[in-house]
Amino acid sequence: YQRRVHGDRLIGLLSRCADMSSESIHVLSSAEIETRVDKANEVFLSRSSNQAQGIAQFAIDFLAGKLGAGPDESVLKRTELFHTDSVLCGLSALALGANAPTVLREEALEYPAKDSKEGCTVFGSKTRVKPEKAVVANTCAVREWDSNGTVFGYNSKFGQSHMAGEFGHNDFYPVVIAACQVKHLGGDVALKAMVLLDEIRGRLAEVFSLKTYKIDHVVHGAIASAAVYGALLGATVEQTESAIGMVVAHYIPFRAIRAGEQLSDSKGASAAISTEVAILSVHRSMRGFIGPKDIFRNPEAIFRHFHKSPEHESPFDLVLSHSGTDFAVMGMHFKLGLYEHQSAGAIQGLLNVLRQNPHLLTPGVIKSITIKAYQPAYGIIGDPAKRNPDTRQSADHSMVYIIASLLKKAIALGTLASDHDEAWKSVMLLPGDYSRTAIHDGDTRKLMELIDFAHGGKEYDDKYPEGIPTSVIVTDKEGKAFDSGLVMFPAGHARNTTASLEGILEAKFRCFAKLAVEDADIDFLLQSLSNLSKKGFKELDPLYSSVKIRYSRKRSAPSSGRKAKKAKQESHQQPEELEY
Repeated sequence: YQRRVHGDRLIGLLSRCADMSSESIHVLSSAEIETRVDKANEVFLSRSSNQAQGIAQFAIDFLAGKLGAGPDESVLKRTELFHTDSVLCGLSALALGANAPTVLREEALEYPAKDSKEGCTVFGSKTRVKPEKAVVANTCAVREWDSNGTVFGYNSKFGQSHMAGEFGHNDFYPVVIAACQVKHLGGDVALKAMVLLDEIRGRLAEVFSLKTYKIDHVVHGAIASAAVYGALLGATVEQTESAIGMVVAHYIPFRAIRAGEQLSDSKGASAAISTEVAILSVHRSMRGFIGPKDIFRNPEAIFRHFHKSPEHESPFDLVLSHSGTDFAVMGMHFKLGLYEHQSAGAIQGLLNVLRQNPHLLTPGVIKSITIKAYQPAYGIIGDPAKRNPDTRQSADHSMVYIIASLLKKAIALGTLASDHDEAWKSVMLLPGDYSRTAIHDGDTRKLMELIDFAHGGKEYDDKYPEGIPTSVIVTDKEGKAFDSGLVMFPAGHARNTTASLEGILEAKFRCFAKLAVEDADIDFLLQSLSNLSKKGFKELDPLYSSVKIRYSRKRSAPSSGRKAKKAKQESHQQPEELEY
C-alpha cells in the first residue's frame, strides 16, 4: 500500500514538473509552439482561444476536405489495422461470454430505434437500436480484453508541454460506424473519421495528464467522440461545443474504477460508458439543449481547476494534423496479444533472454527474475495487490502474472524459435491465459513467486513516455545472471524497427477470429474488415451486424426482448474454464 501511495505521488510530481517552466526545463510559449507548426498540414489552437469551438470547426472542415490534401495512405492503412484489431477483440469477447459486453449488448437490444433507417446495430445482430446504445455495447466489447491499441501522449516536436504521457486506447471506432449508419455514409468517410477521432484524443493525451488528477483517461476519447459524431451528423460548431461542454461538466469518471484489490467490470467499460454520454450530449445539443461554452477555459472545469492557468487561457495549446503523415495514430502502439501495454518492455526483454539462452527453458532452472520499469508502470501493474489477482481485469494488469504466464507457455514449448517474430507468435498471450482456471493455475503461481518487480528510478522515469523503459534479469540456479539490457521500444511500439508488425498482427488477428467465428468464416471476416475506403454505405452498414458469432457451446447467444432475461441467466452457467 505504501509503495502504491508513494508511486502515485511520484506520478503527480513528474507530471507537474512536465507542466512547469524552470531553468533546467524550458517549456515553449504559445508563440514558440506556433512557429513550429507545419501550417500546410496542421492547425494551431491557441490556449487563449475557444478550443471547444476550435475542435468542432476542425472536425467539420477535416471531414469536408477543406484543410488540405488529407491523411497519407500510410495513415489510413495504420488506422484500418487498429480498427480491425479492435473489432476482433470485441467479437471474441462476446463469443467467450465476457460479462460486461454481454450485459450491455443485451441492454442495447432492449432499446430499439423508432425509425429503423436511423438505427444502429450491435455486433452480430441486425436489430436496429438507438445510436448511443449501439455505441456503448460495441465500445465495451472492443475494450473488454484491453488488447487493442494504446497511446502514451508524447510529441517531442513541441517540447515538454506536449509530453504529458496520458494513456488512451483505440476503443472509439464504434462511434464512427454508428454515425455512418445514421447518416448513410460510406467507408471512405468512416476511415477519415476514425483518423480524426484518434487525432483529437491523441493530441489531447499529449498536453493534459488526466491520471495526475485521478481522472480516467477515457475523458479525452469522450471529447473526441462528441466532436467527430457531431461533425458526421451535421451539428453546428455551437452544438458540438455544447456537447463537449456537457461531457466535461457532467460526466467525469475518476480512477476509482481502477482502485481496489480486484478490478471490476467498470474498469473495462469506462470508455463505453463515457462515449455513451458523449453521443447523448450531441443529440441533446442538436435538439436545442445548451451546455457550458468554452469548457477548456472554464475556471471551474477540470482543466483549469486542477491546472491553474492565467485568466482566459486553457492550460495548453493544441496542434491538430489534417494532412500528410504526422498524425497521432502513427505514434500509437499495438498490443501483440492480451496484456497491459506497460508490460510490453518486460515481455520483449524476457523473450530476448530466453531466445539467447535456451537452457533457461528447462523446468526448474530459473532461480529468479528481476524486472525494473518506470513510473507510472510500476505503480499500476506493480501494485502489491496485483501479486494475487483473482479477476481477469486484475490479472491482465499484473506484471508478475503476465510474465509468469508467458514463461509457462515458453517452458511448455521447451524451445523458442530463433526468429524473433515466430518466437513472439508461439507464446502470444490470449484470452484463455486469463480464464479463471488459468489465473489460479498452480504452476503459474509458482513462477510468479520467482519474479521481483522494482521501480527503476529516475533513469527509467526520464525515458517515459518516449519509450517503455524496462529491463529484465533472469538468474539461473547456478547464480549466473542473464540481462536483457534496457528495452525502450518493444514489438508493437510505434518506434519499434526490429519486429515485422503486420506479420505478428496477422497471427493475432487469426487467433482472435478463431475464437469469434467458425473456421470457415475467418477469411471472410478478415476480408470484410479490409479496404474500408472502398466500401459504400451498403457494404459498410452490415459490417458489425452480419458477423455470425460462434458463442461457446455451453452458453446461449445473447438475445433481445423477452429472451434477454433467460439468456442472461444462462450466461452464468458456463464452465469455470470459460469464465472471465
